[in-house]
Amino acid sequence: MILHAGDVGGDDILDELSIIAPVRAVSGNTDPPGNPRLPPSIDFVVEGVRIHVSHGHELGAPKPERLLAGYAADVIVYGHTHRPSVVSADGRLVVNPGAAGPARFDITPSVAILEIGGGTATAQIVNLS
Repeated sequence: MILHAGDVGGDDILDELSIIAPVRAVSGNTDPPGNPRLPPSIDFVVEGVRIHVSHGHELGAPKPERLLAGYAADVIVYGHTHRPSVVSADGRLVVNPGAAGPARFDITPSVAILEIGGGTATAQIVNLS
């Protein structure tokens, strides 16, 4: 499954990604409003692990502490800053995969791999350079 944390860039991107795997995506601050394929957030459970995906801009400047306080999920996936990070706190994960598109803000393009098994989750950043 591909989770996309917003700033998608259009339905053609979702269509291309869906060739690889099923896609669950949310809207980012650069996506046009009202696309039914891009809700503001999604919440779901995989093997007992609660996952929340949103762009993060709804909290202003998204920081792991704000996201942990704002959402009760075991794994919180967000975007907005385009800065990859994985933060673990109190058995919960906050993951920003970065951005897989063209390099911006002097940040290397990246994705994250989220693995879930046995009721636990781990994540790692993969640079695409």
